Amino acid sequence: MRQTSVPERILRADSEVFARDWRKRLRPLVANRLVLAGTIIAFVLIIGAIFANFLTPYDPLEMEMSNALQGPSTQHFFGTDRFGRDILSRTMYGSRISLWIGLLSVVVSVIVGTILGLMGGYIGGWTDNAISRVMDIFFSFPALLLAIAIAAMLGPGLSNILLAIAAVYSPILFRIVRASTLTERSKEYVEAAHALGATELRIIMKHILPNVLSPIIVQASITFSHAILIESYLSFLGLGIQPPEPSWGTMLSEGRAFLESAPWMSIFPGLAIMLAVLAFNLIGDGVRDLLDPQVTIR
Repeated sequence: MRQTSVPERILRADSEVFARDWRKRLRPLVANRLVLAGTIIAFVLIIGAIFANFLTPYDPLEMEMSNALQGPSTQHFFGTDRFGRDILSRTMYGSRISLWIGLLSVVVSVIVGTILGLMGGYIGGWTDNAISRVMDIFFSFPALLLAIAIAAMLGPGLSNILLAIAAVYSPILFRIVRASTLTERSKEYVEAAHALGATELRIIMKHILPNVLSPIIVQASITFSHAILIESYLSFLGLGIQPPEPSWGTMLSEGRAFLESAPWMSIFPGLAIMLAVLAFNLIGDGVRDLLDPQVTIR
């Protein structure tokens, strides 16, 4: 029977540390009513966005001036806007844009921030200094102002919003991954991998990356709700999705002139933004409690 070497035993033990605890962490998370409520709200929003073509009662772009500025009724549950368009239909279609932009921008931020963070934290030296100084430049601007500046320079559009939001949150992911990588590279399992002759790329991808995934997932879940807010800000200011395409921020911008005469134009998209941000914040808190190693397991 083959005997395992000391480095191999170290690597195997390290990979089993988190696996033996996940069931104990998952039980209190499922029992958390706030996390469950956030999950249900997020599920409803996602289902509404995916199946908007089948669930919406009217075409979100169809104008019918005879029905302009009608209040909520059995015919139009959320009322109509100044062009007679159904607000419920536009709110459901708007969830597609907000959730899609939030998802893609988080994915881009995670990819960019993780790659740069691993490079800076593991390689160190001038590579780390160069990347860190560039990230510091981005950090010197408030998040919202940086997103507005980038969107204003690039112009409105889906791809430009993605770049603006990714530029805001990639430095945050970079710092988290870099700090975690600096901690992990000095541990015994990395030295064991070196002793077994593993290449630098293999050590990063197979050993360090899996051990820094927890803070990445936590930050990504929290960033998702922030990305939805940033998209709404940009669309509200006219730097995001352009009319007549429905977007929660655009709908808020269109409704601000009718706050007294037709407040439903702003109330319902505003509620949609609030519920989406609340839901994903609650989920983010649950993910943090699940993955944070400082959380006490009973």
